Amino acid sequence: MAKDSLLSPSDIEALIEKGHAIVILGRLALKLDAWLQYHPGGEKSIQHMIGKDATDEINAFHSAAAKKQMVRFQIGTLEKKWSNLIPPIQQATKKHNIQETCENSTFSPQNDLDIMAESFREFIRTLEREGLFDCNYWSYLTETIRIVLVFTLMLLLLLAGWYCTSAVVMGCFWHQLVFIAHDAGHMGITHNYHIDTMIGMIVANHIGGLSLGWWKRSHNIHHLVTNSPSHDPDIEHLPFLAISPNFFKSLYSTYYDRVMPYTTLAQAVIPYQAWLYYFFLSFGRFNLYVLSWDYIFNDLGPRSNKWHRIFEISGHIFFWTWFGYFLLYLAIPTWSLRIAFIMISHMVTMPLHCQFTLSHFAMATSTTGLNEPWPQQQLRTTMDVNCPTWLDWFHGGLQFQAVHHLFPRMPRHNLRKASGYVREWSKSVGLKYEIYGFQECNGRVLGRLAEVARQARFLNECQKHIIEKADYVRGEWE
Repeated sequence: MAKDSLLSPSDIEALIEKGHAIVILGRLALKLDAWLQYHPGGEKSIQHMIGKDATDEINAFHSAAAKKQMVRFQIGTLEKKWSNLIPPIQQATKKHNIQETCENSTFSPQNDLDIMAESFREFIRTLEREGLFDCNYWSYLTETIRIVLVFTLMLLLLLAGWYCTSAVVMGCFWHQLVFIAHDAGHMGITHNYHIDTMIGMIVANHIGGLSLGWWKRSHNIHHLVTNSPSHDPDIEHLPFLAISPNFFKSLYSTYYDRVMPYTTLAQAVIPYQAWLYYFFLSFGRFNLYVLSWDYIFNDLGPRSNKWHRIFEISGHIFFWTWFGYFLLYLAIPTWSLRIAFIMISHMVTMPLHCQFTLSHFAMATSTTGLNEPWPQQQLRTTMDVNCPTWLDWFHGGLQFQAVHHLFPRMPRHNLRKASGYVREWSKSVGLKYEIYGFQECNGRVLGRLAEVARQARFLNECQKHIIEKADYVRGEWE
């Protein structure tokens, strides 16, 4: 098929029905079948964009050089405006109970949505002119010095025999380290894929014991289908947490490729989740180990840059050598103290998990129209945490998650300044930019968890009542 071919919507639909990965960029139709398994961000990132105009999503995550490379996958040009389809990966089947996207938007007429999308693209150009996509390397210098000092303090306390205090400082060290790995994963440091990926793998794997590859695969999906119960892995936490009653339906997860059963354990735990929320977050880092190992050892990464997997494995060997052998085994004298060090250092990272969940757990999980613009989707599902400027070091600047979701490649040290621009722009297009204090954000999340817990208790009581009354056995059930 020639690149200059004019394609009708029916032509595109026919190709998708045959199993081809067709994504729209501007007016270009891209056939990405051959690129799926090599995509650095994972094949599911593309699969969630099949049959959709992904112009804003592609702009958000890719450099100008990467977008130029995409032209080689062009199979034609749209003859008229495109209306999005439900991607095959998001379609419910008899076997897969998936919460699908609504066919029509309940928010605004299509003309208004088009105006909003174009306004957003001009808004990005304004921020680029303001230099907000340029990295401030002095910020990284001061941050690196602070992290090195924290690690040095941890070692001094360890050598002095203050093991539990040293464990607290170790947790603080990992807390701060995550922010750099996050930036590198988004290519927000040098904006060079290879350099930032190397920085990210060293920080995440060798120093942090996690997997940058797993994080990128999971996090990209989180950005693209934020707060979607069937698709966003960052809100799929059964049997421990559920932020929507839809999870009671044993939904199918398109990320994990399995059913998320609403088990007996979930029925027992979810009614009390508001009380257990912070307790569960304290064990978040242990879960990240499991997810990282699953990604690395089951070879779930892309077929491109296969040496990344080898480098990540070497990173885990390095991590468990310096942390597991030299620090835990050689430097700490007893097993009771070693276990205490592990538990304290890992549980101290709880505020980091809390920070990221605060921005999403209280926000919308219902889907809207297929043609919902990127900025509307992100501001509908994400809120920011307001705090004094002097606390930015603690939150890493990522308390501005809504701004970050709008501009994933924007260096996080610029997010506070960008927040003011977003506030004004969102007003001009009629969108609500939600930003609240830390205490109120916690209250909103706990309120959401408590409401879902109330519904879970009600469901449990209904089931118990039906079983005890046994009307359905006597043929009286309706």
